[in-house]
Amino acid sequence: MSISYQNRHVLEDHISGFEATPNPNHLAVIRRPTIFSVLTHADHEEWALVALKSMPDVSVRNAGPQEWLAVSEALGAESLARDLGMLDAARVSFFEQSDGRVLLRLSGPSVRRILAKCVAIDLHPQAFAVGSSANMLCCHVGANLALVGPESFEIIVPRSYAGSVFEELMEMGREFALTAGFAD
Repeated sequence: MSISYQNRHVLEDHISGFEATPNPNHLAVIRRPTIFSVLTHADHEEWALVALKSMPDVSVRNAGPQEWLAVSEALGAESLARDLGMLDAARVSFFEQSDGRVLLRLSGPSVRRILAKCVAIDLHPQAFAVGSSANMLCCHVGANLALVGPESFEIIVPRSYAGSVFEELMEMGREFALTAGFAD
C-alpha cells in the first residue's frame, strides 16, 4: 500500500476567506521560495558578500555577523545549491532553509505604520533604506526583515510561527484595510 502526501503551504488555512483582489496594503505569501543560510569563515566576509551579490536571481539578506540569507523566487533549491557549491568551500558554508522558513511580502502606502506596531526598529527611509535587512523580533517572533522596495518589506519567519505572525500582521493592518493572499 502506498501513501500519497499532499503538499500544502502552512498558511493555506489562514488565507482562505480573504479577498481575491488585493487592496493597496497587501500581505502576499510566497509559495515556494528558496532560502539558504550562508556562513563565511573568518576573514572572508567581504569576499563572500561580493560573491553572493554577483549571483543572478538571488537576494542577499544580512542575518548577523558573517551570516546571510540567500533568497530566490526564480531558482530552485538544487540550482541555488549548485551555484553556492561553486564558491570556495574554505571560505563559506551553506545549508538549505526553504522548508523551515516562510516568506511574507508586505507592501503598500501604510506598510511602515503597520510594521511599526510589531517591530522595535526605526523604519524611516533614512535609517532603513531599500536593500537593508536585519534579524529582529517581529510580532514576538525571531524574523529577518528586508526592505525590498520603497513600500515593500519581506519578512522571513520560522515555519512553525508563520500562522501566529500572519494573524498578528493582519490584526495590525486591519485599520489600513490590509488584504492577504498567495503571490502569483
